[in-house]
Formats: sequence, C-alpha cells, structure tokens
Amino acid sequence: MFHDFDLDGDLLREECGVFGIHGHADAAAITALGLHALQHRGQEAAGICAYDGKQFNLERRLGLVGDHFTKEKTIQRLAGDVAIGHVRYSTTGTTILRNVQPFFAELATGGFAIAHNGNLTNGLALRRELIQSGAIFQSTSDTEVILHLVARSPHRRLIERFIDALRQVEGGYALVAMTEKKLIGARDPLGIRPLVLGRLDDNWLLASETVAFDIIGAEFVREVKNGEIVVITGKGEQGIESYFPFPEQPERPCIFEYIYFARPDSIVGGRSVYQMRKEMGRILAREAPAEADIVVPVPDSGVPAALGYAEESGLPFELGIIRNHYVGRTFIEPTQKIRALGVKLKHNANRAVLEGRRVVLIDDSIVRGTTSKKIVQMVREAGAAEVHMRIASPPITHPDFYGIDTPDREQLLAARALEECKGDWKGALAKMRDFIEADSLAFISVNGLYQALGHENRDPERPQYTDHCFTGDYPTPLVDQEDENTDPKQLPLLADTA
Repeated sequence: MFHDFDLDGDLLREECGVFGIHGHADAAAITALGLHALQHRGQEAAGICAYDGKQFNLERRLGLVGDHFTKEKTIQRLAGDVAIGHVRYSTTGTTILRNVQPFFAELATGGFAIAHNGNLTNGLALRRELIQSGAIFQSTSDTEVILHLVARSPHRRLIERFIDALRQVEGGYALVAMTEKKLIGARDPLGIRPLVLGRLDDNWLLASETVAFDIIGAEFVREVKNGEIVVITGKGEQGIESYFPFPEQPERPCIFEYIYFARPDSIVGGRSVYQMRKEMGRILAREAPAEADIVVPVPDSGVPAALGYAEESGLPFELGIIRNHYVGRTFIEPTQKIRALGVKLKHNANRAVLEGRRVVLIDDSIVRGTTSKKIVQMVREAGAAEVHMRIASPPITHPDFYGIDTPDREQLLAARALEECKGDWKGALAKMRDFIEADSLAFISVNGLYQALGHENRDPERPQYTDHCFTGDYPTPLVDQEDENTDPKQLPLLADTA
C-alpha cells in the first residue's frame, strides 16, 4: 500500500557550487558575482575567503549570495587578490553557520582555506578515525575531514599534503582551495562532480559551471580533467601547473548535471545543456508518444525537454503552468493543511490554456511522486480533459551518495512500486501512474537518455556516466553504507526501461 509522503523533500536538491580566482584586485567582488550565477546549486548558505597579503579574511552567511555579498561593506572586509567562494545545500551536515564553507585553518605550511562540492562515501569512517586519534571537529561537514587529512599529512609541501589527503578519500568531489600564494582546484578520479577552468584577462578562475564565467565576461578554457589537480600561482600559461596523482581511468560525470542540476545556459562536456535537454524531449516523444492536444512543461526544469517533445511530436507547446518566482525557501508552513497547498505556492494552472485539452505534461524527474501527484491534480482541476505525464529521465530507483540529496530508497516512488510488483516494470509503471493519478505515465529509457547525450547506447561494461540512481551501478565503494541493513549495491539493477 502506497503512503502519500509530505511534499517536503520531493525534489532532487541542488548540490553545491564553488568558485575561485587568482591575481585579481577585486577577487572577492568577482567571486560574489560568480557565486550569484551558481546560486541554483545551493540556496541555504554562502561564503567567501580572500587573502590580502597579510591575513585571510572570511565571511560566511546563511541565506542567498545577494542577501549578504552585494553589500559594499562586506566586500571591503574581503580585501585581497586571491579568493574562493561556496554556495551550499546541505547533503552532509545540517544548516548551521559552523557548517558553511569555505573552511579555514592555520596549518604548519601556513593558512589554508577549502570549499567542496560533492560527498565523500567514506567520510564518516575517516571522521571516526580522526576523532579517535585526537582530532577536534568544529562542523559536521565531510569537507572538514579533508582539512584534517591535509593538516595531519607527514609531507612537507602543501601540494604533497593535499594529494596525500585526496588519496585517502572516496566519493565525488570538486574542490577549490587557497593558500597565501596559490589557488588550487581538484576533481575526483571519476570526474563525478564538475569543475571548469577559465580566464579573465590573464587571471585564472575555477568554477562549478561555465555560467559563472559568463556573468563576469570571462573566457571558458576547459574542464578540469577527472583526477586532475590544478595549482595556480600566477598569470597566463606560466602561472598554472597540473598534477595527476591517481591511476588513469575513464571519466564518469554525474548524469544529473545534464538532466537537472546545471543551468540550461551552461556548457557541460563540450555541449550545450539546453540542447541536450531538448534532445531528451525529442527522444521521449519518439519512445512515448501520446494522443493529445498540447505539450505543457512543469516549469522551469521541464521547459527544454517539453520544447523538444513538442517539436518532435508536432503538438503545440503551451505554458499551461505558470511559476511564481518569488517563493523563497524560508516560507513557514505551520500546518499540514497549509503544507498541502505547497505546490500552488510555486505553480499555478493556466486555465485558459488547459481547459478541455488533452495535455502532455513534461517534467525532468519523479522522486517521491507527491509533487507530481499535486501538479496532475492541479491541471485536472483547471479543466484538462486528459493528463499524460512524460518524464525526461528514467525512473529513480536508488539513492545518491555523491552530493545529491535524495530520499532513502523506501521513499522513492519507482523503488517502492518495483518492490511491490516484485521487479515487474510494467506493473510498477502502472502503480506509479495510479499513484500520481495521470491517464498515462512514461519515462525516457536509459539508452534513450544516453543517446540524447551523444552516445549510441549505455555501455554496460564501462558506463559513460555516473547513473546509479537509475541503474544501481555505484562507481565507488560505499564505505559508510556497509553498516546499513541494506547495501544499495545489492539492490536489483535496472538494465533499461522504456
């Protein structure tokens, strides 16, 4: 029997965003602008650390970048020509000020600040070992684990300490760090979390996405390679070095960057995110056509795929749902009755478009299913004759441990349906359709998703992406999950679904 979970958490929550710049007189102001462009990756907190030649200056705040870091006095307190910044959504550690990044510490090698996007799958195990050996933690974030590993490394040079620390961790990460003279960027050996390199005149920059360069008029140079550490000490080509301390292996970036997390105007893997999402919609239209009158996106994330679906199917694209862009995350929902109205706080049905029409409703994903159910209900109440739900990603059957805040497996709609139907995908799809109360429901296939990203199909022997949420194929050891009753890697694998 399905239970109708609260709307709270019925989304794939943003991860985090990082930014860094070296050698610019207005480093903190540039960093604030870059973080503003990355705000979609984390809206709970933001922080900037800068070095002014004498001391490190650190400001960390709960809330949005624009709430704190556009103020002149704040930027003045962050003097210096090297800076790193971070926007946060908590995946490890609660939302309190002591968990806000960047983190800073005085080490034997001098001051060191670090900011992290991702999640360590052995972070808890390492934390326990460090505490038992006398380490004192001031946060509950796994980023501080890396800071302690750097501090305790026996090596003399900072870069050697940094490499030594990263060799001890598992999981997905994109890191920016800084010392008195250096800006450092690092990406995990599989390249799960994104990091890009750019230039503003002769000054080097690091960021989670290329849109952070667009806002300041910087040039996108290249992606930081999987397993690469870049060390920036000056301007131009002579001011940057690369290290590759890990055994070479194929890149497996997170597939959700393409589906959901990256801004549509970003370039990921050398391709436009917007165009790839439109292609997902086109393939979805070919795989799962519907007899309907109009195509309607669930804004904003469903818009590119809906445009592609409409183009491929020949059906008109209509804005049948209007999003309210002025609803913040701090809205207080005091009662269950008010909480039930949560969807209407963000979305409202456009009756003039929907009434009497057979609607293809396009969204990027279904997590718990409660939001989809409310949206389908809202479209029906606006007079839609039929509602056919189409999802531009495969069913989410497994939780994430690399920096995406997903519910436990028993709260994932597809996983619950599959379990109740004893692995029968046809029955599970019908159960999901009945739960969200749509006339029909279909997802893009795994192979269809890979085709939209420019591949012939998913290679089961060497998958091109980190896609465990759909397939159960986790690319790294899940050390911190070993004590759980159910090992996620032992759950049924999903080869492909239409």
